[in-house]
Amino acid sequence: MKREDESRRELLKGAVKGGVLAAGAISFPGWLLPTLAQGEQLVPFTDIPDSFQLRDKQSGSTYFQDIRQINSFYSPNEDFYVVQHYGQPQLDLSSYRLKVTGMVDNPMELTLDQVKNRENIELDAGWECGGNRETIFNGLVGNGRWRGISLSSLLEQAGIQDGAKEIVFFGGDIGTEEIRGAEVDTAFARGLSIPDAMRPENMLAFEMNGEPLPLYHGRPLRLIVPGWYGVANVKWLTQIHVQDTRFMGRFMGRDYVTLKKEVVGGVERWVENSVTTINMKSVIARVSHVGNDYRIQGFVLNDGTPISSVEVKVDDGPWQRAELNPRNRQYTWKLFSFNWNNPAPGEHTIVSRVTDVNGNVQPTADQVPEKVSYWENYAQWPRTVRI
Repeated sequence: MKREDESRRELLKGAVKGGVLAAGAISFPGWLLPTLAQGEQLVPFTDIPDSFQLRDKQSGSTYFQDIRQINSFYSPNEDFYVVQHYGQPQLDLSSYRLKVTGMVDNPMELTLDQVKNRENIELDAGWECGGNRETIFNGLVGNGRWRGISLSSLLEQAGIQDGAKEIVFFGGDIGTEEIRGAEVDTAFARGLSIPDAMRPENMLAFEMNGEPLPLYHGRPLRLIVPGWYGVANVKWLTQIHVQDTRFMGRFMGRDYVTLKKEVVGGVERWVENSVTTINMKSVIARVSHVGNDYRIQGFVLNDGTPISSVEVKVDDGPWQRAELNPRNRQYTWKLFSFNWNNPAPGEHTIVSRVTDVNGNVQPTADQVPEKVSYWENYAQWPRTVRI
């Protein structure tokens, strides 16, 4: 390992733990790195029951973070949310191989070292689970700094053949599925169309926040598809397969499918769509105060479309503009803060909304299309606090 790589990793690990920008000595006002200041106290949400507790991380389980406790721009590896569908495989790093197969001119089989020795890229990206929702207080989120290699560069070297339509990413996590009465062993997998797969920002990551990719997050290699829900970011990646048909595995065709009512060519129909790009969404994560000075903080997640504003409304008052963190990037979560000075004692309802540069506004729950599945929850989320 190069000495400059070791120095860079130590710097980034310190940034993740302490909320310091790894790229230099730039500093921002305290609210921008949301660690509580001296004397600052959290205001309890009255919409969270006293019985609410976080789950411990366990193999094959789901872990969500307490968004009230977000304390750095990058989510520490131990806090970044975890969803596992087929357990948690421990792949042998010495025998690990990444295979590129199917409709390619140059099939490939790469060791982990061969992957790492390709030209490296870095990217800041955050996302949420497609099933993130209010009932778990929107804790299936995380934001990280990723290092790996370009997916499109690898595919270009493999040489995608004419007629190919879909690229399938297979993980090393394998489970048993019952389909029409038959039990079969199947790997977790997701597919991308050729244009979606060839986006220049897509990467195969082997490092997370300055450290080798942790086991919970897909060691040794995972796919990163910025701007897409977490299910697209296949962990424990072992094979990339190019084919001329659509991939319809469980997590594309049967699960992570949103069933909602839409108008199709003037006819109202129930429509099923695979969970793909992140719908624009803002979330109020916490309220804190020092004396009578209160502040409301939260984050935005979306597909990477630039946002023009985040606004906060208190009770029946007007929408007021929040301040955005200058460290926000295209595919990160976008932290925001709103100063709420001298609120009146008593119960208050607070809510946020985000607007993008195309004029799209985060809808209220009543404006979201009628839907049966709980995937893709992006409506405004009113919260209640008592002062």
